Amino acid sequence: MIKILIADNQELIRQSLQIILGTVPGFLVTDAVENGLEAIRSVRKEKPDVILMDIRMPKMDGVVCTQILKENYPDIKIIILTTFDDDEYVFNSLKYGASGYLLKGISTKELEEAIRKVHQGTAMINGDIASKVVELFSKMAKANIAIQVDEKQTADIKNSEWKIIALIGRGMSNKEIAGKLKLSEGTVRNSLSTILSKLDLRDRTQLAIWAVQTGAVNKIFEDEING
Repeated sequence: MIKILIADNQELIRQSLQIILGTVPGFLVTDAVENGLEAIRSVRKEKPDVILMDIRMPKMDGVVCTQILKENYPDIKIIILTTFDDDEYVFNSLKYGASGYLLKGISTKELEEAIRKVHQGTAMINGDIASKVVELFSKMAKANIAIQVDEKQTADIKNSEWKIIALIGRGMSNKEIAGKLKLSEGTVRNSLSTILSKLDLRDRTQLAIWAVQTGAVNKIFEDEING
């Protein structure tokens, strides 16, 4: 059972999501709140697995709430669900540990799939803003947001894993990487887990930033990846 918290300042959206997700087998909506402060209180009480987090909320917005929750409850997965695709919001929500960034226009089926995948540890970025996220990774790389990896940790990275790192750095999903490298999604997912363990990185977002910062995104296999 996946326990879900909804945080959105619009009552109609809160109620709609609560009704829709409440009918999905395997989902349990633990609460629906209107701002970040209420979300934090609810998390302490209900311990949800996944939070659908609006960006613009009164008292405490979704970005600040994401930062606080991920610092105190790192295992909780947060999906930013918003009508806005502003660069600053994308940048900060991902920087603070959000697992996904989806626009509210997505279908119910897409939202259900996103919740399941994020719960399993996969990052979900709406296709409409995926290219923007890649650009943001580049901005992060030029800023003072450095992801530190000891050089010794990269020694055990296999050639096949470098390919996956490069494609993750370009913003590709597991499905897209699997298609590009002719692998199963399960193989890509397992390889990603191994890579994160070897590099001692928290998640896919940190790996993508590191790939851009270090040049690993274009390090090798250029012909094969682009071919």
